[in-house]
Amino acid sequence: MSVYAVALLKITDRETYGAYERGFMEIFSRHSGRLLSVDETPTVKEGDWPWTRSVLIEFPSQEAFDAWFHSDDYQALAKHRHAASDGAVTVLKGLPGAGG
Repeated sequence: MSVYAVALLKITDRETYGAYERGFMEIFSRHSGRLLSVDETPTVKEGDWPWTRSVLIEFPSQEAFDAWFHSDDYQALAKHRHAASDGAVTVLKGLPGAGG
């Protein structure tokens, strides 16, 4: 069953975050994920939205997400994201029969 990771970030240091961006796709492409959306100007319909970047990615399974997220290469790269932003990352389970 597919899982979807949502990252909501408030970037505080664009230069350091740039190091994360430059290394992201090379590591991400080694896993079975799909980058579905990266948006810095979403249309907010209700409530407050303090985030400067929203990211949505899809993986074919929780195991595939975990293999990417917990890999040594990604964890080394994520240090740049941690240093340059505040935020939250969550994983949502896809619905059975809904394309995943």
